Amino acid sequence: MSRNYLVLDLETQKTFDQVGRNNLHKLKVSVVGIYDYLTNEYRIYEESEIHTLEERLRSSELLIGFNIRRFDLPVLAPYLFSSTESFAVLDLMEEIEKVRGHRVGLHSVAQATLGIAKTGEGWNAVNLYGQGRMEELKKYCLNDVRLTKEIYDYGVRENRVYFISNRDWKKYEIPIAWNEIGAAKKETSFPTSLF
Repeated sequence: MSRNYLVLDLETQKTFDQVGRNNLHKLKVSVVGIYDYLTNEYRIYEESEIHTLEERLRSSELLIGFNIRRFDLPVLAPYLFSSTESFAVLDLMEEIEKVRGHRVGLHSVAQATLGIAKTGEGWNAVNLYGQGRMEELKKYCLNDVRLTKEIYDYGVRENRVYFISNRDWKKYEIPIAWNEIGAAKKETSFPTSLF
């Protein structure tokens, strides 16, 4: 049976330098990328299409992302009728931070766990948007979605992921239990009669 899970990542139109660190809602969405476990498909939404994404977000059992609580959801919130607080969320960065005691980047985890690097940085995505290079922007966003999905899948399968420390450049193992987290979120968020 397929899991009714979504992996989400978004890119913004502006940078923190332009709006300030405390104004995430002013960054504005350029594109939102998702992977849908129900359909086994990747999909991208431009800013004008976000309203068509909201119903799928509401119907998902779990929303998976990397730094999604502190960044993606606050940026997305002004576009939605639903409160982002109502979504069951698994934030991979937060879960890793609980184990390690500090934050780690998607690039570090992807490189150490999958042997794959990110294709750029967030500020590059803002530049692509500003230059109207939407196809490159969409590709960049969906690559981050793919990395996040593959890290999640690896963690579920192996009960561990890895990261490369920027302090000593060594690879470290991070024990995780994302299977249990997904199950617990489903039990607390939805009536058990649905399963």
